[in-house]
Amino acid sequence: MNNSYWIKNVRLECGYKNENNRVSGTITDQYHLLIEDGHIAKITKDLDSFSDDLPIKDAKGQLLLPSFVEKHVHLDKTYMGDKWRACCPALNVIERCEIEKNALLSMSASTYQRSKALLKQLISYGTTHIRTHVDIYPEVQLQNLVEVQQTLEEYSNYVSSEIVAFAQHGLLRSGTARLIKEAIRKGAGIVGAVDPATVDNNIEASLVQLMDLAVEGNADIDLHLHDPGHLGTFTMKRLAVLTKEAGWEGRVAISHAFGLGDVSREEAYEMAEILKDARISIITSLPTGRAIPPVDLLSECGVEVAVGNDNIFDSWWPTGNGDILERAGRLIERYRWTDEKSLSQTLRYITGGKTPLDQEGNQIWPIAGDEASMILVDASCSAEAMARRAERRTVFYKGKIVFDKTGMTPE
Repeated sequence: MNNSYWIKNVRLECGYKNENNRVSGTITDQYHLLIEDGHIAKITKDLDSFSDDLPIKDAKGQLLLPSFVEKHVHLDKTYMGDKWRACCPALNVIERCEIEKNALLSMSASTYQRSKALLKQLISYGTTHIRTHVDIYPEVQLQNLVEVQQTLEEYSNYVSSEIVAFAQHGLLRSGTARLIKEAIRKGAGIVGAVDPATVDNNIEASLVQLMDLAVEGNADIDLHLHDPGHLGTFTMKRLAVLTKEAGWEGRVAISHAFGLGDVSREEAYEMAEILKDARISIITSLPTGRAIPPVDLLSECGVEVAVGNDNIFDSWWPTGNGDILERAGRLIERYRWTDEKSLSQTLRYITGGKTPLDQEGNQIWPIAGDEASMILVDASCSAEAMARRAERRTVFYKGKIVFDKTGMTPE
């Protein structure tokens, strides 16, 4: 594809329609976008702006949305690309890790092949940035990291990425800290750990080790915290203290954080203030059948929240297809966010905070200069796209077509 081209007849959101002081719909109009060097250089309604020497692609009135951000996935764990197998029952996380370790060793498809199969699926659903966790433990050394990096390098013109060096089997386990350090030196930018209490059996030692590794390697942190109730919130409080002591505000995320959904509303508000003060973000996969972090409360308090798919067809969970829009739809059902404005604002949980309109209905995306990572969808507005899980028709990453169902041939 040329570095510069036009996309004509793109549907953009312009504002909310109000009736009786309530949002009753979304106002849209068609525009033409000039794409240059991976960015949106110009947005116009003037057909005379087209240059004769630039290619023109026709969006045919499809709605343009920001492309999606997948904040929690495990490319190395998936069975995708290999044969079907269901999950084996496990009594606890420790046994689940052992089952997984043995299952992955028996796979005919390599980590590279499986991670590639899942990544292609994610892209087809509109994701152009991923945070993938990669298991690091003594038996596998850095092999998962090497093969996932191979996949991500091969698709570096299709998707941007972050890699978490993830101590799935425990951070205090012999040899794991050394491997995490090596993984950071070899390109992982985030340190990941899991359940300091129930996996490492020592909250303080595990959290101190986690923070030490991050500071030494100048890496961010993503802690998987499944521990429930006050055990979970106590762990979060200690992590917040260590985060502020290290000056790591804005560089720490907690995945799952189930404890926030187990405590009272008053305690959850208290925890939200602690998290906001340390600028710790929350990432949830919105599992059904158990309490989850109160996304509504956290957002109200100014805590950054993102949605991720987590496990997709692997030893931990047999379902999932990589569609983050479908996953975010669970927010609509759980919180009954069924009105036009609530539906459209739900998009921010899977776009890194981007929405076409702000809370007041002002148009804030796209604007000239924005990166041209975006999706054309079969919907009239973002509220419909969220509610109906609109089909992704064309996916762009930095101006490059990386997936298409319309005849705009991918590069």
